[in-house]
Amino acid sequence: MRGNTAGPEAGAGATRVVLWLIVAALAVRQMVALLRQPPGERLTDLETWTGPDGVLQVAGSLYDTGRFTGTPFAGLVLKPLAASAEQALGVLWTFGSLLLVAALGIVAARALPAPVSRRTMFLAAPVAITLLMLSLPVRNTLHLGQTSILPVLLVLLGWFVARGERTSGVLIGIAAALQPAVLLFAALLWLTGRRRAAAGAGAAFAGCTALAWAVMPHDSWTYWLHHAAGAGLGDRPDSLSNQSLHGALLRLGLEGPAEIVVFLAVAAAVCFLGLRRAVRYAQDGQLLLAVAVTGCVVVAVSPTAWQHQLLWVLLAAVGRVGKRASDRLVWPAVVVLVLTLPGKMLLPNIGAVIPVRDNVLLIAALGAACVAPFLPRSSPYWQQPVPTDYAKPVAARWRRVPLLPFWRRVLTRPNLLLELLLIRVVYSAYAKVRLLATAGRPTAEEHGRQIHSVEQWLHIDIEHWANHAVVEINWLREFFDYYYSTFHFIVPLAILGVLYVRRPADYRWVRSSIGFATLLALVGFWLYPLAPPRLMPGLGFIDTVHGVQDFAKPDYGTLTSMTNQYAAMPSLHFGWSLWCGVVIVMLAPKPWMKALGLLHPLFTVCAIVATGNHWILDAVGGAVVVGLGFGLTYLLSGPRALRPKNPEPEPSSEQPEQPEQSEPSSEQPASSASPAPSEQSGPSGPGRAAEKVG
Repeated sequence: MRGNTAGPEAGAGATRVVLWLIVAALAVRQMVALLRQPPGERLTDLETWTGPDGVLQVAGSLYDTGRFTGTPFAGLVLKPLAASAEQALGVLWTFGSLLLVAALGIVAARALPAPVSRRTMFLAAPVAITLLMLSLPVRNTLHLGQTSILPVLLVLLGWFVARGERTSGVLIGIAAALQPAVLLFAALLWLTGRRRAAAGAGAAFAGCTALAWAVMPHDSWTYWLHHAAGAGLGDRPDSLSNQSLHGALLRLGLEGPAEIVVFLAVAAAVCFLGLRRAVRYAQDGQLLLAVAVTGCVVVAVSPTAWQHQLLWVLLAAVGRVGKRASDRLVWPAVVVLVLTLPGKMLLPNIGAVIPVRDNVLLIAALGAACVAPFLPRSSPYWQQPVPTDYAKPVAARWRRVPLLPFWRRVLTRPNLLLELLLIRVVYSAYAKVRLLATAGRPTAEEHGRQIHSVEQWLHIDIEHWANHAVVEINWLREFFDYYYSTFHFIVPLAILGVLYVRRPADYRWVRSSIGFATLLALVGFWLYPLAPPRLMPGLGFIDTVHGVQDFAKPDYGTLTSMTNQYAAMPSLHFGWSLWCGVVIVMLAPKPWMKALGLLHPLFTVCAIVATGNHWILDAVGGAVVVGLGFGLTYLLSGPRALRPKNPEPEPSSEQPEQPEQSEPSSEQPASSASPAPSEQSGPSGPGRAAEKVG
């Protein structure tokens, strides 16, 4: 038995070492990135408290400048630290904040609801710390020098570490004194039967607030009454940084008494629904989820919920949503993406989705607090969700082709929300990397002369002739201009949409191939910046799409600020069109459809050359990366064609290997053997039938 478990345990140990190395690398990177910034651009909030004219160094009010947003108790605690922080502003404060993040991750990992597999417990702490360090709230906190990690840590210590009801209540009360809306956790304590701890939290909050009031009465009056619990401090309450219901209503145009009434009514409803759900999860034994749900309520109902105060939303990733194993990672993936990437990367700049993009963090908090259907531990799907249907592996045509076992073909279509989100994120990252991948105009023009010389040697330099020939024919010029600007995105997205609905297994295969091709193209953009023909001075090309370029300007006008003009090799215009043609030829059921599909790459290569946007060799480069994309997909998952759904029965002596009973089916390593779809066992019902149909 020991021999059977040595392999998985060794693999988990190696994974844990790698994860801890990632944690250390992120911590070092954060320290270096912060300390390399000029003094006026790092720890900006902390410097306003501790500098020569900082609010904690003057005899006047903390709130005279309007930049200190903490409670009077927070100012009381920070004032003795001002001198020491001023002496070692960068290193000690940042290092201490990173230690708080590490402690928070360890406490959260140990608070996972039981039962937890040994492997999950083994890897939970480094994964939690990594996600915390990558999250927007922690990055924002470290950049500004804020203290918002401390209230979250105090609450978790009060719930999961402190011994005794009194100690738990005191820790939560101190956290509420630092962030008043955290006092909602006292209500959760009361509703879950821990009334002594709830009373202790209320008493600790009242004591800390009274102490600050006695020492700094003017500041306390200013904070609690003049600014309504800090609502008027810091940035404007209607700014995008305020991800509370109050901020969202202000951004929607509500103001004055009407906005206050609507805010109070919606906040009361969110408190009722959120606390009710939190109590249910606490009684079910999911205390960490109950704390996370309550924290999301805190985010929503606070007058101001700045980005550095939104760590509660990340904790909600511990909730389990979905009956099928293939859906189990959708909720945590969405939460992690929302908490680690800016809204502009998640959603496009389209008027209809801008309100969602601007309030995506609030929407995630409201979803966790009031909507997300988290599974109870009593559910039969808690530990053993409906297994994922994997396609049987197909033997490679060549023995040396290493079909990697962790990349298994899934028969069902992926979750639509997550798929759209990932496509948008990948495209945003692609656009950003493409914009950064430039070595300057001289290098790009030198590469352009190299490409032109090679084409002249090969006698394929037809770009100038094609460009001027098309310019003379107005309707042809307009056709190619429109084709170049429009069909580049429409056709690939249409193909992916049809395959997602009609042929999900093929969708996964072709989606992976275009993804690999795009990644390889980014490498080309970075290593070989190339000026397209229209940006080569002295060659006489006419830019039919963008208009006349002023070569006297280094950036050729404002176009360069929108996209990298020198990302020409390889041509993804042609590469993606060739991918479309190949996919249509492979999958289209009728010959005329296949022939029509081949017209798209033909028209595209004519358009990119005739408009002066690419060289012929750019199209060759696009074809190369597409071919490599298909090849990598084949190496990982085998040929596109799957085995028949009803293969011949195998001899009874060759039984599929059964998974170990100690691990839930959703947590089996991807490299382990998996029974065929028709032989897998699991809870029956509509979910199972729907998955097989999909």
